[in-house]
Amino acid sequence: MEKAKPKKRTQQRPPFQLGGESIDAGTQKLVNLPVGVFTNNSPVDLGVVVVHGRKDGPTLLVTACIHGDEINGSEIIRRLLRSRSLRYLRGTLLAVPIANVPAFLNRSRYLPDRRDLNRLFPGSEKGSLGARLARVISEELVPACDLVIDLHTGAVNRANLPQIRVTANDEKSLELAHIFGAPVALSANLRPGSFRSICFQSNKPTILYESGEALRLDAPSIRFGLQGIISVMRHIHTLPPQKTSKRAKNPRSRKTHTIICKKSYWERSPIGGIFTPLIALGSTVEKGDALGFVSDPFGGEETQIIAENQGIVIGRTNEGLADEGDALFHIGIFQDLENARDKIALSSSTLPGEEDHPVPYDPFTDENSEIT
Repeated sequence: MEKAKPKKRTQQRPPFQLGGESIDAGTQKLVNLPVGVFTNNSPVDLGVVVVHGRKDGPTLLVTACIHGDEINGSEIIRRLLRSRSLRYLRGTLLAVPIANVPAFLNRSRYLPDRRDLNRLFPGSEKGSLGARLARVISEELVPACDLVIDLHTGAVNRANLPQIRVTANDEKSLELAHIFGAPVALSANLRPGSFRSICFQSNKPTILYESGEALRLDAPSIRFGLQGIISVMRHIHTLPPQKTSKRAKNPRSRKTHTIICKKSYWERSPIGGIFTPLIALGSTVEKGDALGFVSDPFGGEETQIIAENQGIVIGRTNEGLADEGDALFHIGIFQDLENARDKIALSSSTLPGEEDHPVPYDPFTDENSEIT
């Protein structure tokens, strides 16, 4: 009787190297990349969670909190790292939930010296703390990845409809934007010193996700972001495709409804006073529509904010006060407004039916609120 031939051992994938650390295939590790020193002599590190799959595949870099108060992105990455799907990961995931640690600790958009990290790339080894941080990201993370998803929100008291920013004429990034599946994708020029500009110069396809507002967790923004990243990971085959039976039950598996917006503008306050909005994010407006009004605190006139063009509200201030000239409504202009409106409405139905971590927002109207 012939002896059974021994099974061939599959060759182990080489470890991933980052910051002097070695991460074995099939493992996950937090790597702290040194940046500098705080005023209290404690170290400033850039924390990168490396998830190194057992099988070969592309390397995806996901970053959040380049602006330190844009915390939706941190929550998206936290949920991604806890996802059971990562057990089947091919390739490597580099996750940076807090890119701008000094600003994050201060709950601020900016670094302690009031500089914007997203204007300091590619950075400098001998520059300011922010420049040194930008250098670590530019020289140690960007070369190590194949594509980038950068997570952002609107500013303080300024909310954004879920949207993607892509570089004009960057077809690879535009393809990823459609796969991500946010309602809107804005074709945006590169800004000197931005993280996106460095990625573009390094030929790394990059999409920037904007949704919600600073210093506030927003459940739909988080869910859109998490599902968008997973959709991209399935598209590049770092995660297996969704099973047919689950796909039939999950509305998220439908064709995405992203629409491209090549032009937008801000409606500004014609006068100072108390601001009352009349329309919500995602609303369609026609030229001449009343978007809200600004009232004289001393009982005088109420001045309407009138739409100068037709479009869709993709951003809006949530402040109750406005100075003359303040930006109030961000209006996206679309060639086929009716089609754009319908697709945005369909996008909301692609979210999973159940929220795993409800975020209370409005105790009177939010169904997910735990406040009674």
